[in-house]
Amino acid sequence: MVTANRTHQQLHFFLLSAAVCVITTTGTLTTQPSDGRVRGAMLRFLHIPLTGLLGVLWDGVAAFGGVRLVDGENKCSGRVEVLGHGRWGTVCDHGWDLREADVVCLELGCGLAESALRGAVFGAGSGEIWLRHVQCSGHEASLTLCAVVLHSNAYCTHENDAGVKCSGTLLMPTLTLLSPHTVLSPGEAVRFGCSVLLGHHLSDFHLYKHGVSTPLVTQRADQTQTKVELTLSDIETFHQGSYSCLYRIKGGFPPQLLSSPPSNSINITVVELLTPQHWYNTSTEAPAGSVIKGHNFNITCSTPQQYPGGSFQLRLIRSNGTVRQSLPALSPSVTFTFPNAQSSNEGYYYCLYRVQLGGRTFASRESQPLPIAIRDPDPVLSPMVISWLVSGLTFVVAVIILIIVATVLCNNKKKKPTELERETRTCVDNTYVALSINKL
Repeated sequence: MVTANRTHQQLHFFLLSAAVCVITTTGTLTTQPSDGRVRGAMLRFLHIPLTGLLGVLWDGVAAFGGVRLVDGENKCSGRVEVLGHGRWGTVCDHGWDLREADVVCLELGCGLAESALRGAVFGAGSGEIWLRHVQCSGHEASLTLCAVVLHSNAYCTHENDAGVKCSGTLLMPTLTLLSPHTVLSPGEAVRFGCSVLLGHHLSDFHLYKHGVSTPLVTQRADQTQTKVELTLSDIETFHQGSYSCLYRIKGGFPPQLLSSPPSNSINITVVELLTPQHWYNTSTEAPAGSVIKGHNFNITCSTPQQYPGGSFQLRLIRSNGTVRQSLPALSPSVTFTFPNAQSSNEGYYYCLYRVQLGGRTFASRESQPLPIAIRDPDPVLSPMVISWLVSGLTFVVAVIILIIVATVLCNNKKKKPTELERETRTCVDNTYVALSINKL
C-alpha cells in the first residue's frame, strides 16, 4: 500500500504544483487600466475551481495507513474509519454500496458484506472525513486504493458516516443435484449446482471429491454471478464417492484468493455390472453341447460382483421365439433346472445380471451364447429295448436257477440209502424171491 500511495502522491503533487503555479501566476498578473476588469474577472473565475481542485488533490495526497470498524456489534461490523496522516477519520456515505463494503470486509478478513450502511447507523464519528464519494470495483485490496469522484460536490458531515456489516467469514456455499439421479452407470454425466447467498465479485467455483486434493471441475464466475453449474462428464467407477463445492474470491491485503468453507456433501454411486459367466450340466452319455431328450439338465449363471436385491435372468432364443426366466441372486451363482428335456428346450441360452438401485434398473451385458441341442436317445438303448433286455435276462436267470435246483435234487437221490431203506429193500427183495419160487 505504501508503494501505491507513493505513486499516487507523486501524481497528485505534480497536479498540485501545476495548480498552485496557475493560481500564483493569476494572482500576480499586472493589470492595465484598459483590461483590469477582464483580468480581474479571469482571476475570480479561475480561483474558485482551482482552489477546490487543490483541496481534492490534497486529500488524495494524504498517506492512508489502514482501515478499521468501530462501534459495531463485533469486529466485523461498525463505522468505517480510515487512518490518514496518523489520525483516524471517517468515510462519507455518498456512493456507498456493496462494492465498497465488500472491499472493506475482505480487507479485514471478515468475509463478504451483508449490508452497506449509510447515515451513521453506528453513530457519528469525529475528526476528518478522509474519503468522499468512493467508487470501488470490488476487486481492490484496500478501500484506500479505490477511486474517488473528483467532480462530486457532495456535502458530507459525520451524519453521513458510512458503515458495513460483514458475514464474519466467507459463507458456506450450497451444493444441489441438478441430475435426476445419484446412481449412475459408467459413461453418464452428473450435474451439480453450487450457489452462495452473498456472492459479490466471485472468482471461481470448484467441485471436489472427498479424499482428492485437486478439484475435478472448475468454473469461472462473472462478477454478479452467485450460482454456477458444475458438470462431471463421462464418469467411471473411481468417480463414486462424496462431493462438495467451494468458491474463491480475491480480497484481503495484500490481495490473495480466499477460499470459502466446503459446502454440504452429495454422494454419487456408479454401478458397473460385470458380464456373468454360465455353463450347463447333464448326463455323461450326452455328447458335448447336447442333452438327451427326456434327461435332466441345468444351467448355472455366476458373477463375481452383485448388489443387494439383484437377480439373474436366463434368456432362451429358439426358432419360434424367446423365453425368459429369473431367479433372485441369493448367492453369487444361481442354477436353473430343467427336468425331462424336450425339443422346446433347444436353442441359445444367455445370462445377465439385473439390479434396482436409486429408483433405476441396471443390467449387465449378456453372456456369450450357450448353444444346447436336444437329441433323441440311441435306438439300441431305447427304454423299450432296455425293458426287453431286462425281461429276457430275468427269464434266463430264472431258468438257470431252476436247472440248478433240479440238479441238486437229482444228486440227492443218488446218495446211499438209510438203514430203514436197506431193510425195506431187503424185505421187498426177499418177498420177491419167495414169490418167484412158489410160482415155480
